[in-house]
Amino acid sequence: MSYEIKNVKIIGDHPKMQEVYELIIHYSRTDAHILISGDTGTGKELVARAIHSNSASANEPFVGINCTVLPETLLESELFGHERGAFTGAGERKIGKFEVARGGTIFLDEIGNLSPHLQQKLLRVLQEREFERVGGNEPIHVEGRFIAATNQDIEREVKNGNFREDLFYRLNVVAMHVPPLRERKEDLPLLANYFLSRYNDRLKKAVKGFSDEAMALLQAYTYPGNVRELENLTERLVVLKGEGTIEVEDLPPALTVGRKGVFSS
Repeated sequence: MSYEIKNVKIIGDHPKMQEVYELIIHYSRTDAHILISGDTGTGKELVARAIHSNSASANEPFVGINCTVLPETLLESELFGHERGAFTGAGERKIGKFEVARGGTIFLDEIGNLSPHLQQKLLRVLQEREFERVGGNEPIHVEGRFIAATNQDIEREVKNGNFREDLFYRLNVVAMHVPPLRERKEDLPLLANYFLSRYNDRLKKAVKGFSDEAMALLQAYTYPGNVRELENLTERLVVLKGEGTIEVEDLPPALTVGRKGVFSS
């Protein structure tokens, strides 16, 4: 089974995925802030996009940013924007993600990695629905819904003093969890064959499928990188095989001798 809303496709028959589908529909009918938890590679951004695409704001922008990819000063500028001359190198005004969203959805991936300074600034945005660009004094109204995602136990981070409790409650108006692939192994053949077809088309290859023995080994693997790891693995197999059926001897040692994490990049 695949669940598709305006070009957002999520694949899986497992009961835990059925729960995810139901929550996507339910939450898309509200404008409440959402906190999505789940291991790295489970598809949290895809779920956020599905919620946005089925909401009343579907025609407005979906603006996402990963809170781990930039140092604090650059991330602050990306989120809030800055005025010309705000800091060395700021030669012109920059419009930040909060302005770009314009009533759509602002997706903050790996929110648990925000610095204390940015946690405080984000809390004000959520409370007051306004902010100023870096180096500016003019209040700018914020519209739209915030969806945050994390691979951390945020409640534990709150208890450890690493994440603001008031910010957690502002973001966690409603919550959902995306299960890891190891908890829905029954979906693996659906996913593997979907990725096989995608990369056959994209790479102009003619791989017919997986042998029963190869598929059994695929299902026995633990996938620390989750669906993303399976996709990367399938792409590599299509590239290397080119045509015919993927057999046991085509699989990497990670699947045949028990090593973990080889394809999680």
